Amino acid sequence: MSAREEILSRVRAALRDVPPGETPWDVDVARGYLRTVDVGDPVAVFAERVAEYRATVQVVPVDRLREAVASTLSGRGVRRLVVPHDPPDEWRPDGVDLVVDAPGAPLTVADLDGVDGTLTGCAVGIALTGTIVLDAGPAQGRRALTL
Repeated sequence: MSAREEILSRVRAALRDVPPGETPWDVDVARGYLRTVDVGDPVAVFAERVAEYRATVQVVPVDRLREAVASTLSGRGVRRLVVPHDPPDEWRPDGVDLVVDAPGAPLTVADLDGVDGTLTGCAVGIALTGTIVLDAGPAQGRRALTL
């Protein structure tokens, strides 16, 4: 039996008890999803959850971001840093060589291996779980940078 046949066999077995003619829209499924939650200070909760993944978290005001990033990079000995082509100017730290990964001229694997780190944004952070959502949107760059 091929893998395809095996999967289809399992699907058919799982659907054996479905009455003939029934569609997914015929079944009323309780959808008691959590729609809103009061987590208090979402930034503090997000920082706490992300720290559980052994990440170092610093909460800084936007007007101090460039300085905070530069200080962190300096403390880790970072000299060359990859950035996507479109991060805001206030994200670009002084004191490091910024290597831009542009859509028309993406860096090679060897190029990426030759730098000390990457600075990217994210689409959203979910405070409740400490999840960072990446979708290759603005200031994130391509997947190779976010990994």
